[in-house]
Amino acid sequence: MTVQDPNVVDASRNEQAIGLAVSHPAQDVTVVSVSGEIDMLSAPALRTYVHTNLVDEGTFVLDLSGVSFLGSAGLAVLVEAAQESRTRRIAFRVVAADRAVTRPIVATGLGEVFAVHASLDEALG
Repeated sequence: MTVQDPNVVDASRNEQAIGLAVSHPAQDVTVVSVSGEIDMLSAPALRTYVHTNLVDEGTFVLDLSGVSFLGSAGLAVLVEAAQESRTRRIAFRVVAADRAVTRPIVATGLGEVFAVHASLDEALG
C-alpha cells in the first residue's frame, strides 16, 4: 500500500495548461479558440489573452468547443469579456457545445448575458 504525504504537492496538478489560439476568419472578426480546463489556475492566462485580442470593432468570438471544464473563474472571464465588448460596442459570441461548458453557463443564467452558439459556423453565420 502506498500512502502519499499530504504535504507534498503534485506539481502536474498546479500547472494547468490551456491551449489558446487566435484567428481572423473574416474582416473585423476575431476568434479566440480555447482548449483544456478553465479553472482558477488557467483563467488568468485566458483573461490576459482575451483582453489582448479584443478588437475595437466587429465581432469577437470565444470558441470554447475544446474546453473540457469551465469553473467559476472561467465564468468570470466570460462576464468580463462580455462587459468589455459592450463598452467597445462589438458583438461578443461564445461557442459552447459540450455539457461541461454549457451546463455552468445555463446554471448561472449567463446564456442571457451573451450569445451562445453550438458551433463556430453558427457563431460566424
